Amino acid sequence: MAEHPAGTDDEAYADGPVAALRRIAFLLERGREDTYKVKAYRGAVATLLTMDDDEVARAVDEGTLTDLPGIGSSTAAVVSDAVRGVRPERLARLEAEHAGPLATGGQELRTLLRGDLHSHSDWSDGGSPIEEMAFTAIELGHEYQVLTDHSPRLKVARGLSAERLARQLDVVDAVNDHLGGPAGGFTLLKGIEVDILDDGSLDQTDAMLARLDVRVASVHSKLAMDGDAMTRRMVAAVGQRWTNVLGHCTGRLVTGGRGTRKESQFDARAVFEACAEHDVAVEINSRPERRDPPTRLLELARDIGCLFSIDSDAHAPGQLDFLDHGAERAEAAGIDPERIVTTWPRERLLAWAGAKA
Repeated sequence: MAEHPAGTDDEAYADGPVAALRRIAFLLERGREDTYKVKAYRGAVATLLTMDDDEVARAVDEGTLTDLPGIGSSTAAVVSDAVRGVRPERLARLEAEHAGPLATGGQELRTLLRGDLHSHSDWSDGGSPIEEMAFTAIELGHEYQVLTDHSPRLKVARGLSAERLARQLDVVDAVNDHLGGPAGGFTLLKGIEVDILDDGSLDQTDAMLARLDVRVASVHSKLAMDGDAMTRRMVAAVGQRWTNVLGHCTGRLVTGGRGTRKESQFDARAVFEACAEHDVAVEINSRPERRDPPTRLLELARDIGCLFSIDSDAHAPGQLDFLDHGAERAEAAGIDPERIVTTWPRERLLAWAGAKA
């Protein structure tokens, strides 16, 4: 963290304007700032990536940065400082505000997490391209990241039809080829957050589910349905051939811009016993507005013997760091790291997730 006033000449900065803009966007997302602020910085990155360094430097010298598409006065100030080797004031301020630990506990467990099984891109309701999510996961030290955009029925989140999902899988292959595959130390894994339908079936074809590495099954509709019916629905979903992770099981919201939402009612013991029987991990959803499962249910799942998956449910690159919150909760609940599938190496994770095939 800077010790000098932000933006002064004695704060040398050598990472360049694209790195500065990306870091600002990451910190805004990590701090749960308004999306429109983030878009300005990521839009400026997209513009700069079409230019070479000399073109950018010339625009700075001539004062024409704001003539470029996607660059306004705020982003232009960041670019100008970075090109001149000065730490941008906006960056220094956000480092001070948002770069510290997100949680007060769980640091030891956090270091054991190798990846994340739940994240979204701009193919559904995420805010960034697939490759930006992958690059950020690498920067955070992940060995793997599972891309889990939504399934068809969730139209409000631009859920992927079988055809769109098939196209996305080709993009994932291309990203992995670019990154060097497993030999490069990181793999973007193919996944889905598939809706649990009213009868407990999954909202995607078996043929497409079979092509994926990991499947997170979640309830997104009729969250207030009768408790007995919800129990049957969730137990049936957990028993489905392809289900690997039960996502945000109660569907609750405890804070945030979307307001609050009560927990779905169901027989948690019956659902978690089904998870243990079928080797399905209970997700510890790390989004601050979810904190799902609630502590009493987290402890119940622990006592029943369930596996767990600490996931970010990230909808933007900076939210991948939300794993801090999940690690804190898991550690407080005394969950053995060996029972957390996201501590496992990639090959073990894939063997577990593919065991039902």
